[in-house]
Amino acid sequence: MKTVVLAEKPSVGRDIARVLGCTQGGNGYLEGQKYIVTWALGHLVTLADPEVYDKKYQQWDLTHLPMMPDHMKLVVIGQTSKQYKVVQAQLKRTDVESVVIATDAGREGELVARWILAKSGVRKKTQRLWISSVTDKAIREGFANLKPAKAYDALYDAAVARSQADWLVGMNATRALTTKYNAQLSCGRVQTPTLALIAQREAEIQSFQTKTFYGLQLKIGQTLFTAIDKQNQSVRVFDKNVIDTLQKQLHQEHLVIEDVQTKTKKTYSPALYDLTELQRVANQRYGYSAKETLGIAQRLYEQHKLITYPRTDSRYITTDLVATLPERLGALQIGAYSTHATRLLTQKMQNQKQYVNNAKVSDHHALLPTEQRPQLSQLSDSERKIYDLIVVRFLAVLSPALEQAQTTVVASLGKQQFVAKGSRVLQSGWRAIEGNSGDTDAQLPEFKIGSSDLQYELKQTSGQTQPPSLFTEATLLSAMENPSQFVQSADKDVKTTLKATGGLGTVATRADIIEKLFNSFVIEKQGQSIKTTSKGRQLLKLVPTDLRSPILTGQWELELADIAKGMAKKEAFMTEIRAYTQALVKEIKNAEATFKHDNLSHANCPTCGKRMLEVNGKRGKMLVCQDRECGTKKRISQVTNARCPECHKKLSLHGQGEGQIFVCQCGYREKMSAFKKRKEQHGKQTKASKQDVRKYMQQQPAQKQSNAFSAAFAKLKETK
Repeated sequence: MKTVVLAEKPSVGRDIARVLGCTQGGNGYLEGQKYIVTWALGHLVTLADPEVYDKKYQQWDLTHLPMMPDHMKLVVIGQTSKQYKVVQAQLKRTDVESVVIATDAGREGELVARWILAKSGVRKKTQRLWISSVTDKAIREGFANLKPAKAYDALYDAAVARSQADWLVGMNATRALTTKYNAQLSCGRVQTPTLALIAQREAEIQSFQTKTFYGLQLKIGQTLFTAIDKQNQSVRVFDKNVIDTLQKQLHQEHLVIEDVQTKTKKTYSPALYDLTELQRVANQRYGYSAKETLGIAQRLYEQHKLITYPRTDSRYITTDLVATLPERLGALQIGAYSTHATRLLTQKMQNQKQYVNNAKVSDHHALLPTEQRPQLSQLSDSERKIYDLIVVRFLAVLSPALEQAQTTVVASLGKQQFVAKGSRVLQSGWRAIEGNSGDTDAQLPEFKIGSSDLQYELKQTSGQTQPPSLFTEATLLSAMENPSQFVQSADKDVKTTLKATGGLGTVATRADIIEKLFNSFVIEKQGQSIKTTSKGRQLLKLVPTDLRSPILTGQWELELADIAKGMAKKEAFMTEIRAYTQALVKEIKNAEATFKHDNLSHANCPTCGKRMLEVNGKRGKMLVCQDRECGTKKRISQVTNARCPECHKKLSLHGQGEGQIFVCQCGYREKMSAFKKRKEQHGKQTKASKQDVRKYMQQQPAQKQSNAFSAAFAKLKETK
């Protein structure tokens, strides 16, 4: 008799199959003498849509709400139904007596497997493989220590409760708002608080009042000293009279160097990447959206097999992975990485506490390059950039610390102290790999304690307080990861839980949440900044207060954490959710607010004839039918990758067919025909002909043939 091992993804399934000796290929599975390894493609089964329960729900009608099924049904996801049938067939084989759940070690991984088992009706003996990495050693040890699946029933209950609660609240609130106000209005416990964060930042900027502040600066030679108070903070006052008076008093005082201190400071590399940090850096450096970065990383993982599983929320690795680091470094002895990788291979692994921590690895360890040698020429430009980020950070983390000699000089005029700080690099360490991030040596000249005969200049400084910046995708990801700083709540447990549970959404879902907000036209881009639209601002006024705050997520996660620990029951939580859903729908039904489309265009929908709405999509402007059931869309303009020949910013493309025209915000305009002609001419200018190459080679000095290709080429010439 055999055992079916159910993994969450094909790549993990193949790793497990290799370790278990399952080499016989099947359609969606691998088989050996004792085991059959098969896999999901993420979720293969999900909660049914409303119309599955009752045909009346095919029509969105306010009177049909709330939708409260007595028993939540499961359905097979259409797009991956083929793989579900493969998994189901293996589970139901007569020569199979048991199952090992080998999906990701976490709440969502538990749900993936349990729903497949539930939908297929399998009741065979089930065990759980619980590992945090998929190295051969971890897999072997995991199979030697399989746990009864029943030990994880509480975790499964928490996963089911979360999923069903999101369905009840999200489905009902979205339908209630949409039908109440005859507009396509979507909401949920994650996307709506995220929208509220963006609106809150805009309100802070709008209400911000700029103030002028003043300070004092002391200049000795070319060195600038800043006035500090007793708490060692720079003096900053908003009353100019105060600083004027202080400056007059200090002109009568003698300068004395009170203290000179030099300390050696070690700075370690930033931690390895998790997905959110990778998305942040890619957005800041290359302007990639969170969705784009996730897609690129997924290709590097699945197609090129160059990085580990990207949907991770950890920035550490486990102890069992340390033994794999030399092989990963060996694969990086190529191109620009070679020098650093080779050096690290010859050194003892240092600073392991900076990147090895079993307690900080949950479902997956940090992003790492794999042991596979990269074929860099096969990567696209975007794939190379993301791979480079991951590799460079990996090399940096394994490198020695940056060591600096930091000098602090304290000077005084009377009772007023001034401070100057400088630094000198003693050992560049990891900074030699990642670059200096704008930091430069700011070495101070030599000062001696007690010196009082130095010439100095005292002058006022001034500046203005600045409002917070609009969110970009990078900073919005940070806010979603830690929304507790935006929550006005006296409940410390809620804030702590929001931080501990990863905030709004998960590393795997945040990109989709942001994309959904763009696609529903409640937010739009202004350069790299994100702003709410009129629709988004109105939606926040229509949505019940609870759904606008991250506190709801915090409260849910507190209860779900208790369910996962076996300290609370799923049924009690779901009773609360059902009552909350009914109250939510009732509040929306009884609301007296109104919704107004203030972006109606003069164009009529070609499908239903109603006026269309002009909206700013993430990549340009478009017309969208105001009728939710119609859904017709028509693009007006789109931002392209073509660059303006005058200011080099991205051009937007307007119009249709031969009438298309490129437009730049600087005022430059160019017809499509002229654009094509210019690009064709540019290509001719930059393309080297055979004659150009031959002429170039003839101009080069004769060199000794030093490689196999050159030698072969020389022999070929001799035979002619």
